[in-house]
Amino acid sequence: MPTIRLGAASVPATSGTAGPVVAELEERGRTAVVVEVDGVPAGVLGIADRLRADAAATVAALGALTATAPVLVTGDNPRAAARLAALAGITDVRAGLLPEDKVAAVRELEAAGHRVLVVGDGVNDAPALAAAHTGVAMGRAGSDLALETADAVVVRDELAAVPAVVALSRRARRLVVQNLVIAGVFITGLVAWDLTGTLPLPLGVAGHEGSTVLVGLNGLRLLTEGAWRRAAATPEGPAASM
Repeated sequence: MPTIRLGAASVPATSGTAGPVVAELEERGRTAVVVEVDGVPAGVLGIADRLRADAAATVAALGALTATAPVLVTGDNPRAAARLAALAGITDVRAGLLPEDKVAAVRELEAAGHRVLVVGDGVNDAPALAAAHTGVAMGRAGSDLALETADAVVVRDELAAVPAVVALSRRARRLVVQNLVIAGVFITGLVAWDLTGTLPLPLGVAGHEGSTVLVGLNGLRLLTEGAWRRAAATPEGPAASM
């Protein structure tokens, strides 16, 4: 029985008739896979990733949101990565990387003073997701390891949800600060009133519980559908994208 082996090809390592075919496929931005039968090349497959319809808009939104150009970090060959990056509007491309190389790229960005957001869905992305300040996994197509490693999981199979989640998280942080201010003002006012005069118990209870109600209602604004639409439509302007 013949032995069949599939392996990603590189031009320098591929000899014979397969070499020119591999070179041609990679020049066209494809990932070349050589099929060998008993150690002899029998065919070459050209594999190309398809760009999602919302990829370019997502890249633009992330760039506007973070005021930093996203970075493509991938294990694909440089030509294939460059082709997809050009279609998506990404200029900083780091291709042909192993999982540890992706982690090194994240560390490099962090050393430059950036807070790094990594978006990924594969097993090879898990180390980078863990190394980043924030790791986001695409839930529907993501591997189990990526889902377990990431800090957040986007259940929707939509790239546009990523910048929306970032914007919504920033809104949530602002609401937390607002709630702390509201609660602090109420408590400070009640304490000052009680120390300088006589605070009736019913007013003290009403003031305390009233501040709790206001804080709760303020926080519930994030649950409205309008809050999600505003987050998705309004960039609030560092991030690394995989």
